[in-house]
Amino acid sequence: MKVTSLAIPDVLVLEPRVFSDDRGFFFESFNQRQFNDAVGRAVAFVQDNHSRSSKNVLRGLHYQIQQPQGKLVRVVEGEVFDVAVDLRKSSPTFGQWVGEILSAENKKQLWIPEGFAHGFLVLSERADFLYKTTDYWAPEYERCILWSDAEVAIEWPLHGQPVMSGKDQAGNSFANAGVFA
Repeated sequence: MKVTSLAIPDVLVLEPRVFSDDRGFFFESFNQRQFNDAVGRAVAFVQDNHSRSSKNVLRGLHYQIQQPQGKLVRVVEGEVFDVAVDLRKSSPTFGQWVGEILSAENKKQLWIPEGFAHGFLVLSERADFLYKTTDYWAPEYERCILWSDAEVAIEWPLHGQPVMSGKDQAGNSFANAGVFA
């Protein structure tokens, strides 16, 4: 597995070794020991999620102010632009974002540790998005930052308006968002 740090060093791109031939391919999509070595600590995942979305659907920017979730995300069909925003006030990258193209073709995974908001934009006609979380979904603690917040200034590869839920359209500004110590 190849591990690459992004501009926010705690956010990692994980690329598996893929074995391909005329029959198709095989790769190990998750190995606990290798993952723990890559992130430098023992991580326990408690929940797996699967979402399917159509082109131009934008989900996010989501996080939980209590019971924060680390997420290991990947795409098994289609392509997305995946984003993490650092909400850790004590971090030198507080308020900054990183983005990565994840697709079924490139098989990249993104590790987004606790303390980040997360979102993605579907670039293909359809995308199936899988993610593991380090804590359970707790709707009472869920928060959302507006995808178009000028202070965060994410450069979404979007033409026109995204397709969004009402909850995501009503996200908070970064200035009014709850953050982590």
